[in-house]
Amino acid sequence: MHGPSVTTSQTSLIVPAERSAYVWGIALVAALGGLLFGYDWVVIGGAREFYERYFQLISPAFIGWVNSCALLGCLLGALAAGYLAERFGRRPVLLTAAVLFAVSSGATALAHSIDIFIVWRIVGGIAIGLAMNVSPLYIAEISPADLRGRLVSLNQFAIVIGILAAQVVNWLIARPVPDHLSPAELLQTWNVQHGWRWMFVAVVVPSVIFTIASFLIPESPRWLLTHGREADAASVLSRVGGANYARAEVTNIDTAISAEASEARSNWSEIFSGPVRRIVLIGTALAVLQQWTGINVLFNYAADVYRGAGYGANDILLNIVITGTINFLVTILAIALVDRVGRRSLMLFGCIGIAVSHLICSLAYYQHWKGIIILSLTLCSIAFYALTLAPVTWVLISEIFPNRVRSQAVSVAVSSLWIASFALTYTFPLLNNAFGTGALFGMYGFICLLGFVLVYFFVPETKGRSLEQIERLFHKRGTFNV
Repeated sequence: MHGPSVTTSQTSLIVPAERSAYVWGIALVAALGGLLFGYDWVVIGGAREFYERYFQLISPAFIGWVNSCALLGCLLGALAAGYLAERFGRRPVLLTAAVLFAVSSGATALAHSIDIFIVWRIVGGIAIGLAMNVSPLYIAEISPADLRGRLVSLNQFAIVIGILAAQVVNWLIARPVPDHLSPAELLQTWNVQHGWRWMFVAVVVPSVIFTIASFLIPESPRWLLTHGREADAASVLSRVGGANYARAEVTNIDTAISAEASEARSNWSEIFSGPVRRIVLIGTALAVLQQWTGINVLFNYAADVYRGAGYGANDILLNIVITGTINFLVTILAIALVDRVGRRSLMLFGCIGIAVSHLICSLAYYQHWKGIIILSLTLCSIAFYALTLAPVTWVLISEIFPNRVRSQAVSVAVSSLWIASFALTYTFPLLNNAFGTGALFGMYGFICLLGFVLVYFFVPETKGRSLEQIERLFHKRGTFNV
């Protein structure tokens, strides 16, 4: 489905090239929340083998809880983010997330009991929930339509930079250990006693940078106009695209706000009833799909996956860095394509690509294929994910909901994402012990096929449309149609 042709009214909304650097800078600062999420989320994959020995964790259920407890904080942060972003603005929420990232990372590194470790992991999860709810929302609201897909995708790009940074840091910090050490000898190694702590400490530095940078970005112009601060909003929009762009955008946003004022005041009940409910369900399903593709298993439980493929401890950390590098490189391509190819086509392509990779990987485990075959298949899955579902899901979540309930609806979708991620992360050790890795990859592949059906029948193409145009399309049709 092709985007709309550019009319005279739309032309005024195209940002001059000399102005776009400003909005790119704003988006980069907001995307630091994604970078910290990526690091915090994946650092545990390299550190877990060491802190599990330090705290002497044995039970698969408890191991699953320790590795997934941060997601409880993610859920709490996501639930609170919608209210906080509406009440206080987008920028203060980003600043709060930055401070929580810094404090929780340092405190996690200093934990000497598993209970304290869990508490600070949950606090770090709250920071993730706040940042990952508000960062894409803020970027979408400050971005011109012709740049929005690429700018919101910066959030995902920052995530993969954080993922790669965590993997490289883990690899550099961990010291090689001889194979076949006894449990008592492993407990006394530097990695177990100290190494995992430095892995968590490393994220404090970018957290402080994010905190300082959050003071330098403006508030969302849509939030400012909603709260009657038209002069401030016009000033921000003028810096983004010039005086003509600012006048046109203020008019568009004011028109949308006036239309909303004639309706019932937005509240949580509205997103669960009437025509809005359908689009919220679609956004929620996309969020769940992104997690249940199973890709995060390859980040959080990479050691288990590659150990089952015959790799030793030292090779596992190197393989993890390779997965992060592929993830990083392909995400660069995704940012270039999301505003050219479109959201829907990329989502369909990704669902099929990940499904095929997972199903072949499932066969490989059943046939006891080892080494490079498993590594290659997991890299294919990660590449398809990084090109498609990883960035595009966040773009769609940030733009498909009506303006008057956007922050609440985004909160619902992102909360669903964290619940799905918790279910995936918590259950992997249990299901892997019960059914084997091959069966799990087969299940994840089947879910991706169901995702293809979801996208094909229910997800529209939003490429090239302003947020107000998307909302008018929504009201005109009553729901989105392909």
